[in-house]
Amino acid sequence: MANKKKTTSKKTAAVAPQPINDQRPRKLKLALGILGLLVGIFICLAIVSYCVSWRADQDKVLTSGLSNFILHDHTPVANWGGRLGAALAHVFVFKGVGIAALAIGLWIAAFGLNILYGKKVVPVLRYMRWLSIVLLVLAPVMTYLFPHTSFAWGGAWGNVSIDYLNGLVGKAGTGMLLLSVAAFFAFVVFALDIRPLLQRAKRTANKVTSAIAPTPVNEEMPNEIVPPVKGERIRSTVMPEVDVPQPVTEKDWDMGLVEKPATGAAKGGTAMALANVHEDEDAPEIAQHEIPFDIEEPHEEDEETDISEADMLTEEEKEYQAYLATKNGSTVILNHDIPAKKTQPKQEFSFEVITQPDEAPAAPAIEHGGHISIEDGEPYAPELDLPNYKFPTLDLLEDRTNEVIQLDKEELEKNKNQIINTLRSFGIEIQRISATVGPTVTLYEIVPAEGVRISKIRNLEDDIALNLAALGIRIIAPIPGRGTIGIEVPNANKQIVSMRALLSSEKFVNTKMSLPIALGKKIDNENYIVDLATMPHLLMAGATGQGKSVGINAILVSLLYKKHPSQLKFVMVDPKKVELSIYRLIEKHFLAKLPNEEEAIITDTKKVIYTLNALCIEMDNRYELLKEAGTRNIKEYNEKFISRRLNPERGHKYLPFIVLVVDEFADLIMTAGKEVEVPIARLAQLARAVGIHLIIATQRPSVNVITGTIKANFPARMAFKVSAKVDSRTILDTGGAEQLVGRGDMLVSHGSELLRLQCAFVDTPEVEHIVEFIGKQRGYPSAFELPEYEGDDDDSKDKVVDLVNRDKLFEDCARLVVQSQNGSTSNLQRRFNLGYNRAGRIMDQLEAAGIVGPAMGSKPRDVLFHTDGELEQFLETLG
Repeated sequence: MANKKKTTSKKTAAVAPQPINDQRPRKLKLALGILGLLVGIFICLAIVSYCVSWRADQDKVLTSGLSNFILHDHTPVANWGGRLGAALAHVFVFKGVGIAALAIGLWIAAFGLNILYGKKVVPVLRYMRWLSIVLLVLAPVMTYLFPHTSFAWGGAWGNVSIDYLNGLVGKAGTGMLLLSVAAFFAFVVFALDIRPLLQRAKRTANKVTSAIAPTPVNEEMPNEIVPPVKGERIRSTVMPEVDVPQPVTEKDWDMGLVEKPATGAAKGGTAMALANVHEDEDAPEIAQHEIPFDIEEPHEEDEETDISEADMLTEEEKEYQAYLATKNGSTVILNHDIPAKKTQPKQEFSFEVITQPDEAPAAPAIEHGGHISIEDGEPYAPELDLPNYKFPTLDLLEDRTNEVIQLDKEELEKNKNQIINTLRSFGIEIQRISATVGPTVTLYEIVPAEGVRISKIRNLEDDIALNLAALGIRIIAPIPGRGTIGIEVPNANKQIVSMRALLSSEKFVNTKMSLPIALGKKIDNENYIVDLATMPHLLMAGATGQGKSVGINAILVSLLYKKHPSQLKFVMVDPKKVELSIYRLIEKHFLAKLPNEEEAIITDTKKVIYTLNALCIEMDNRYELLKEAGTRNIKEYNEKFISRRLNPERGHKYLPFIVLVVDEFADLIMTAGKEVEVPIARLAQLARAVGIHLIIATQRPSVNVITGTIKANFPARMAFKVSAKVDSRTILDTGGAEQLVGRGDMLVSHGSELLRLQCAFVDTPEVEHIVEFIGKQRGYPSAFELPEYEGDDDDSKDKVVDLVNRDKLFEDCARLVVQSQNGSTSNLQRRFNLGYNRAGRIMDQLEAAGIVGPAMGSKPRDVLFHTDGELEQFLETLG
């Protein structure tokens, strides 16, 4: 027994340490996996940071050398990875394979992730054989696509290979060779199958051909084409084919992408139905209040429909259109007997509540989403620059249509009695009173008795507000064109105006405006949609937190839903750095910026000055084009260009609208003053005809910010709630903005009318969804570039003209430029292994010496010497 116990103990002693020995390799793998993951992430961060900070760090790396720069140099660097990250990124990108080096960091991180989890989370070994080929091919492609840029997109390998291939087979042969390699990777390596796309294109072509094919009227005239019926349209090709069943959702019906099946249709069949129309059970009911309404008959203009369209409608569609006509034309009337004084006989007053409910959703807000095509010989289409661009869909916005106006009979009755009693207490009798219920305020219109002075009622504003116990009482005496006096009283329950309802309304969908913007709803619940091109500039002001930023977002979202990227560009100035930064994702679609600028949304005051002056240069250039074309405005010019009556070889091009958005103008005036005010005034005075429009917002509407020069050129004003009457007079030249209730309640002065609106509400997450939807699509290679503007910097001028302390490589660079007849900074960087700053200084010295011409944006400079002999004689004169 003792021997057995000893044997057992020995076996136990031999087995017990075994888990410890097995755990060591596991911990080692864990450490190696974490190390590989972190190293890969570090390399990726260093390379990404290098794309931003390479100008600041490149000269330091080249001057000190790699080992000395990493170990001994203590100069601060801008790279996120410090000196090590700057050195690694310099080796991988500048001396390596350019931006393709990101694949190295990603591969190392994926390899570490596999070790960390102990299984193939990412199949790195399978793709390892293709990694080297991708690095070798992508670098030359990037260099070929961006030949004259300062940043080394393809690195040293890309530059060497492209130079060799250009000398071997020329630029055209190099392009065809790279295209062949790309096709090999697409169709052989990654097995891309384009047969479904070709089949769909073929079906689309057959469908369009059959739709537009000539139809003979009779056998005697087989070639006569029947003209299309008025109002008839060919449906978009993005609708699914009948013979290829696809899942259809309610979202597709709402957006008008597919046809809604009719009630009682045969199984497997389809029926024509109106797009974006819900069933009757989902539509809001008319009589949902406890007040007994008497609904009048609809107006005749609401019943007007196209005869050909009415004949083609189904029973369900006819019922829904009849419902819409009844709903939109409804007028609610309540009759009340108001007791008069005992000394007077009893008089009968009519108290009517006029409401105009929300418009029903119309056809899809954007009908031209999807693929765009044009045949040879047809007018020029600027949308073909981005043929696959799809407009944002309405489902990106939150649906707030259920938040309808609630009519409170007790509240209306109470306010009516309070107004009548207050006026009677001051000896003022009225003949009639009516109320229009809006989303935020209710307008009570009164007709005073004969002999009552209007000024007497206007002076009772505070007394009426006291009796009604309400904020924001505003008296309009008289209402222009109505012959009545208006008293605006805020509602107890305020309605949120849905941006989705405005964009889906028929007024916005079918508008012919150049730059339509949906601002909100008027007191009578009518959608207020105005053309920014006719304003032509907009001045917004109001206290902090009263809705200015939401108003700007509403304007920008309206334009994004209606305009193609080729038709509109934004220049955004955001001194607060947080309000407009959300739009940075659409930089390559809708934003414009200065050449060589990293950020499209401008936050630095000096860059704002440069941008405004660049806009002035763009304005002058556009006027020159209009002068040569013999047109007076951008609309006539673009129509001429689209009809191909202007020659692009003479500098003519399609001109998109440019909208300048300044979020906080007071800060710019405080920091820059006249340097900002002068170009703003120039643009406001002259830029309308060439399609440049301004939207300026400020929260401090004082006279030193909104000066007389600014106000004179901004006829359209938008005022949110302000704290003092003097601020309202500064914005609108009249009072009233200090009596608003806030949260989007605003006054709009456009033309000769002053309207009170409730601004449409669009939340920040909704804007994020819209810009993400646009940003994920293919855009232009870069943002729209404004003309280059050089400021009056005396120090920089002194450095440029100083040719005494020339760079050591000045003469060698001059010889290279003359021999190659190529005056580009990137060429000097590649040939002499220079940093961006040093190459730029040498190029400035060459310009000051008269060897090369001035900068021309992204194009190489003109070389003013043509032979080496001329250059050598000139260099001898310089000493």
